Amino acid sequence: MPETRSIYMPQVEDVRRAAERIQPAALRTPLQFAERLSKKYAANIYLKREDLQTVRSYKIRGAYNKMSSLSEADSAGGVCCASAGNHAQGVALSCRLLKIKGTIFMPVPTPKQKIDQVLMFGEDFVEIELVGDTFDDAFAAALSFSEARQAYFIPPFDDPKVIEGQATIGLEMVEQAIEPLDYLFMPIGGGGLSAGVSAMMRAFSPQTKIIGVEPAGAPAMKASIEAGKPIILDHIEKFVDGAAVKRVGDLNFEICRELLDEVITVEEGLICEWILELYNRDACVVEPAGALSLAALDQYREEIKGKNVACVLSGSNNDITRTEEIKERALLYGGLKHYFIVSFPQRAGALREFVVDILGPTDDISHFEYTKKTSREKGSAVVGIELKQPEDFQGLLERMKANGFFGDYLNDKQELIDLLV
Repeated sequence: MPETRSIYMPQVEDVRRAAERIQPAALRTPLQFAERLSKKYAANIYLKREDLQTVRSYKIRGAYNKMSSLSEADSAGGVCCASAGNHAQGVALSCRLLKIKGTIFMPVPTPKQKIDQVLMFGEDFVEIELVGDTFDDAFAAALSFSEARQAYFIPPFDDPKVIEGQATIGLEMVEQAIEPLDYLFMPIGGGGLSAGVSAMMRAFSPQTKIIGVEPAGAPAMKASIEAGKPIILDHIEKFVDGAAVKRVGDLNFEICRELLDEVITVEEGLICEWILELYNRDACVVEPAGALSLAALDQYREEIKGKNVACVLSGSNNDITRTEEIKERALLYGGLKHYFIVSFPQRAGALREFVVDILGPTDDISHFEYTKKTSREKGSAVVGIELKQPEDFQGLLERMKANGFFGDYLNDKQELIDLLV
């Protein structure tokens, strides 16, 4: 006999109850028509603005729905969670509003800005424990604390009540859409958002094509669906911290495998381009995970023409100290910044020759590190060069080689760039 699978699936009536339950904590965020993007893609693009949510991300929906569903016995010992960002803030605000004591475990390297935000939302109802170097360290500590203190552990995504809370986004979009949606793009981390929203879209808008989007450096859902079961990634790129997980939730995996039309990945550099574009063109601040859905649009440019398209902007908790890194990644991805080891002759005038004869008229030196060693005929310098357009690269490379200045090209050697720059 064929194998039968019984999986949890969010039900409309449960999500409607969740929508009522979370009203004291969560905003009904707008589904905003994006005129500039609609012209760019010749489509009707709508943005679900969870970046405008009370804790600047959708996570408050699931956290509050879960915590407000606890019995007095469940919450008698308080609650705890592990998070380096948005989930911690959602739990903290829920603790204050529900008057439940909470302990939040965060990795030691967590930026002070995020710690301060958690304390601001939770006030006297939360305590923060900084443990270990990674989220996994904090997660293990939170589970141990939960068992030892009988504190109820609030999971970040793999839980029915959390999923139902995130699913309220789908209910809102269906009600807010002027016309039926043809496409829906949304980010995937652990899978709580994508599982909940896709269930509501299938219930009310079955014709909508649903695409989940992951960062290329952390494709946990895509890899799991391809493997037919949840798998643990050996290594992930942590830049898109709101969506970089080694393993998706079991419940989330089953729902997403059943309901999503596609799961795709986008490069971290492209995400950075979108963060800067939204800020510079639309005065819209998003975190890396918040830009994931928009970064997928180019892959569907032809397919979405003339269609109604929704993109979930999942959050805006972007630390300003990351701005230079975001700009750097965007320039590298766009082919506008290049690092070289330049071989300079050890004679007067060599630098002037490089600047005048090798660099193009619009090329700019953004990094230069050189130590003169008089015992050698040539000395090496690490040089970063910004271009006005990517097409200028080939000419620059040819001039460097023809005139004896080329030593090595470093853009494909990221570990070496990190060491030298």
